[in-house]
Amino acid sequence: MLKTARYELNPLISPDDVAPILEGCEVVGVFNAASAVFHDEIILILRVAERPKESQGHQVNIPIYQSTSKRVEFTTLDRNDSQYDFSDSRVVQIAGSSSGQYLTSMSYLRLARSHDGYHFRVEDKPFLFPDNDMEEFGIEDPRCAKLGDTFSITYTAVSRHGASVGLATTKDFQTVMRKGIIFPPENKDVVLFPEMINGRYYAIHRPVPHGLGAPEMWISDSKEGTHWGNHRFFLGLRPGHWDSQRIGAGAVPIKTQQGWLEIYHAVDDDGRYCLGCVLLDLQDPSRILARLDAPIVVPEANYEVHGFYPNVIFTCGVVVFGELLRIYYGAADYAVACLDLSLPELLDELTSASQSCEASLV
Repeated sequence: MLKTARYELNPLISPDDVAPILEGCEVVGVFNAASAVFHDEIILILRVAERPKESQGHQVNIPIYQSTSKRVEFTTLDRNDSQYDFSDSRVVQIAGSSSGQYLTSMSYLRLARSHDGYHFRVEDKPFLFPDNDMEEFGIEDPRCAKLGDTFSITYTAVSRHGASVGLATTKDFQTVMRKGIIFPPENKDVVLFPEMINGRYYAIHRPVPHGLGAPEMWISDSKEGTHWGNHRFFLGLRPGHWDSQRIGAGAVPIKTQQGWLEIYHAVDDDGRYCLGCVLLDLQDPSRILARLDAPIVVPEANYEVHGFYPNVIFTCGVVVFGELLRIYYGAADYAVACLDLSLPELLDELTSASQSCEASLV
């Protein structure tokens, strides 16, 4: 496994560092942050999750954004009602339904700024908050790609209709413009490539089949960056490996001389979330040049192993500092942490993997 260096003062941002904005709620998670470099600052677009403070007795309050009133309102459920399953702290499943559920928390996006990449100031107000019926259960897991002078932010919009993918843009991280839903349910983990390739925009996405198929990575392209087509299968699961159960794009792809570097996340048979990487052709990003057999990092630190959802390392943002790759990641669905690794060493590992693959085909 590659040598990685976790920041000694991890986690960088935890719920104790963020004041709630919803009345009667508490922050239970600050995680899965997109990253951007803007002027002299490192900006993290945080996913902040809030939920009502501990309900009294058998009552559970569920936050839902109501488009009619333009505010978050609370639906009260009874723990003694047999139609609800409260066994998972993240969701309330409606008994007898494969898709009907409520989320116990409301997520939205908030900015944090830093000059050194380690010490962040979290802004007081939301950057992007639920605004319509497709976001009634929240906004999650952003990614941020700089295309020219515009930062394009993809995010998961969650509602009773499922998880879809929205797009928003900003030029200054002060004002933000929504572009609407670009991938319908059920889809997540959308990253945009940070430049046009042969006159086309490219996106990696992760549909979630409920019949045949598995949660694996697909790629598509677009003429103008909003309407997507030419969808094709891209990267799949590997039974018996660390990426055997589900897989999805992590950070926005990084352009190197050797190819596009994509850091992705995957889940193993024990439900553990780890990070790995692939190298993609510069002119045809649907063509995989190399894929590491082992993960580049696994949950080991206490704040990764224990938290709101244990044994999770999940990245939505990476920043390159010369030959240093800094990965910002969500730790146990609770806090934001970071680690550094050598970009040349990672590319050497991928080059070796590519050569081994070519040799095995001879």
